[in-house]
Amino acid sequence: MLKLSRLTDYAVVALVRLDAADGVATSPGIAAAIGIPEPTVAKVLKALAGRGLVISTRGARGGYRLARRLSQIPISEVIMAIDGPIALTSCVDGGLGCESQSLCPVAGRWDPVNDAIREALTGITLADMAAAAVPRAFRLPVPVSLHEVL
Repeated sequence: MLKLSRLTDYAVVALVRLDAADGVATSPGIAAAIGIPEPTVAKVLKALAGRGLVISTRGARGGYRLARRLSQIPISEVIMAIDGPIALTSCVDGGLGCESQSLCPVAGRWDPVNDAIREALTGITLADMAAAAVPRAFRLPVPVSLHEVL
């Protein structure tokens, strides 16, 4: 079974919450809003900052803010920031860890599967994840043109 870590799930939730904060938010504030222990949120935010997904500001008015809009952050970047490279097996992309790689009849054949999963995850943004959390019946229609807005 392909399964992401709990920290990756928390990272997605924290990033979506950070977007809702409309500016700078602290890790204790985010933790309280999403119901995850503050040390865990701090760990996740530090990892996300290290990969450039959030920007950390120190000081009395410090905290975290998104480095880009949710629509510009693919879920694949969040996964890689927390869990590392996306790989189904240890032999994918030249990884080490398989004792019988030299004798394996399917060596290298996982690469197209891995590429397809990576491509799919790159095509889904955090904005897509945030929109999916709102039941379809309550979503506002997206205007097709400027005339619909006016």
